[in-house]
Amino acid sequence: MSDWNTKIIEEFRANEGRVGGPFEGDPMILIHHVGARSGTERVTPLVSFPQDDGRIVIIASKAGAPTNPDWYHNLKAHPEIEVEVGTETFPVRVTEAEGAEREEIWSRVVAAKPGFGEYQEKTTRTIPVLVLSRAA
Repeated sequence: MSDWNTKIIEEFRANEGRVGGPFEGDPMILIHHVGARSGTERVTPLVSFPQDDGRIVIIASKAGAPTNPDWYHNLKAHPEIEVEVGTETFPVRVTEAEGAEREEIWSRVVAAKPGFGEYQEKTTRTIPVLVLSRAA
């Protein structure tokens, strides 16, 4: 894990899910995932988009890089994960939004955080939109 992520994770856990710097005021989430090939457990901090229905959306933008982030492949291989939101840890099931559902969520994401639209302009891939639903 990078020092950058380690510092964000430590700050998240020390401040009940809040972090400062470039993420000041953004809803953050820590996703716990298992490497698709390595089997190594990892934790990744991400900006999240809580939905009115209780689901949580995360975006596999990788700042507009030409490839998806490694964690995206891990979630596709192992879609049952745990997340940390604030001081709570709970299991979720990850699905990828597609078609009209993706477009509707994406438009709300870009309206809230225009930087994600800029990331899409930087790449030819369609940036994945992932929906996290609390597991029973």
